Amino acid sequence: MAICTRLQWRRTIAAACAVILFGCGGGGGGNTVTTPPVTTPVVPGAFADSTVYSSAGNAALAAPNENAAVIASHIQLNGQQFNYTATTGHLSAVDVKSGQPTVSFFYVAYTMAGADAAKRPLIFFYNGGPGSASTYLHLGSFGPRRLVSAIPSSTIPPVQLVDNQETLLPNADLVFVDAVGTGYSQAIAPNTNADFWGVDKDAAAFRDFVQRYVAVNKREASPKFLFGESYGAPRTAVLANLLETAGVQIDGLVLQSAIMDYNSNCGVLDPGAVSCEGYIPTYALTSAYHQRAAAVPVGSVRTFAAGSYRTAVAAYLASKVAPPPAVLGQLSDLTGLSTLVWQQNFNMQPGYYQQNAVGGQLLGRYDARVIAPNGSTLTRDGDPSLTVVNAAFSSSIVSYLAGELHYTAGSAYAPFIDIINRWNFSHDGKQLPDTIPDLAAALTLNPAMKILAINGYHDLATPFHQTELDLARLDANPSIVLKYYASGHMTYLDDTARRVQQTDLINFLNSVTVSH
Repeated sequence: MAICTRLQWRRTIAAACAVILFGCGGGGGGNTVTTPPVTTPVVPGAFADSTVYSSAGNAALAAPNENAAVIASHIQLNGQQFNYTATTGHLSAVDVKSGQPTVSFFYVAYTMAGADAAKRPLIFFYNGGPGSASTYLHLGSFGPRRLVSAIPSSTIPPVQLVDNQETLLPNADLVFVDAVGTGYSQAIAPNTNADFWGVDKDAAAFRDFVQRYVAVNKREASPKFLFGESYGAPRTAVLANLLETAGVQIDGLVLQSAIMDYNSNCGVLDPGAVSCEGYIPTYALTSAYHQRAAAVPVGSVRTFAAGSYRTAVAAYLASKVAPPPAVLGQLSDLTGLSTLVWQQNFNMQPGYYQQNAVGGQLLGRYDARVIAPNGSTLTRDGDPSLTVVNAAFSSSIVSYLAGELHYTAGSAYAPFIDIINRWNFSHDGKQLPDTIPDLAAALTLNPAMKILAINGYHDLATPFHQTELDLARLDANPSIVLKYYASGHMTYLDDTARRVQQTDLINFLNSVTVSH
């Protein structure tokens, strides 16, 4: 999932609450009939984990736990059956210097049965937050099973898991990893969960996990990819640099809805601290979608944002110079909001646009195509595009782990934990992370590494044009490819976008593995 809504210089606010699912049962009996106990057949490879996991900051496991459920399964794709193995459980990250285990990472790996592992690409997936498990990527994107979504509709569909016709499993082995404190991942004593709640410690733990997974599963020769969403994208930049420094070659990075530099995103900083230029194209495309403004080629909006708007907003932020009427008129034409509104909100924050772009309606933050009437149930948590999908994902992951992957645990799964206020965002001498230098360093160590940036046109959390501006600092690097979809933050929740994205990802994998 995504970054926090606003991050101030001295304090942060919580973005979401963890969803904890409980089950209960009861029964009664008579005194005249004795019912024999029901024996439930044990599925070969199933694992009932008796360990109690906790997402608390001070929580720590007494010892490593490396047990897993290992289940054989298959999927039919275009009339062809693909057999695969699903491994669900824990693997310890081991500190290279001390040789001691530090984190018991919970993961689910899908590997193709009978394939030559040395030639199979290996992709590590993780969401962001920080504080999010890999639930959305796992059940929404390119795993073998997918939760049905109705995005961009505001109607909540019935909960239904289906075979994912867009899975990447025929093309690569897939590993979905939960960050420390999320899912069933937990620190190992003497470490605690909170020890890893920061940019640098988090990335170092992921580095140790990737190295351990590669070694244990003998995947040294496999082409390796990192796939991070939202905060997972800056994690990917730092992680790639750490792995390359450690001598682990990473062949490709996928930056899904990235926020590479927290210091450049006006939706993160205090109002007036930085230009909102990166949001202007998203405002224009979203207003056109809702028929509040005429559709304009995105290239024209980019030119306007980088030209007359950039000049005017710089003067406005520096000394409150009144915006030129011509610029106000262009903004009004692009968004359907009046020149007076733009004059009063010239450096318009995404939250203001979200609340005012369509009268009487609240736009989704993660997908601004989703709208709901103000005061309705869907707007209760401030983002209808999240409300329509969140409960289904949070509940489905638990039933999927138990019912299909045959892994059960004695504690609640944590799809999201509220740790924004506890996260150490400092990195490389800055109070907030700028990970473009990490990308540059990784590319210097491995010039053959390729990068694919995935962007949704209607994402009000990590706008596509801001990602363009951030990545442009790496100059015209041919290793970097940007792709765009008529979707939101979780681009893959849109059925049409997911199909196109699958093709783009396969082409990306092939562009690397063919030359490997």
